[in-house]
Amino acid sequence: MTQQRRGSSGRGPARPSVRRAVVGSLAVLPLVTACGGGQDRDAEPPPVSAAPAAGVVAPAKVEVIAGLTGCKAQIRVDADQLRQGLCHTPKADYLITTFPEERFQRTWLDEAAVYGGKYLVGSRWVVSAKPEMLESLRMKLGGTIEQLRGTGPTPAP
Repeated sequence: MTQQRRGSSGRGPARPSVRRAVVGSLAVLPLVTACGGGQDRDAEPPPVSAAPAAGVVAPAKVEVIAGLTGCKAQIRVDADQLRQGLCHTPKADYLITTFPEERFQRTWLDEAAVYGGKYLVGSRWVVSAKPEMLESLRMKLGGTIEQLRGTGPTPAP
């Protein structure tokens, strides 16, 4: 008897490809973010700004967030637990990841903490970009900039 694989429709276990999608999306994090030491994300985050362009009700879709930043995202991952799109601009490339539930975002951020770096975090979305781009993206999207601690050695003071 052949066992069928079923998605998140509530009729069976999630596909193994979903786990690969999450792991694969995390694999590109070092490519679009700078590693960094410093405070971890448990520290008090800066206040959330009310970005003028972010007049959409969060959580937004990858395409909506990309449009607010002036790009058209190329969807790289479309899984039950997350969607991820790549934005290519003359300044830099960056990733926009959205989540259907808060718990998936928390899991993703916990896994991303291994790589360290700074991320722009909103309501069920994360933008992974070079640290120098995050503030300008925050002005368009809102959210908070979070520093995640990596597991490698930290620079000497």
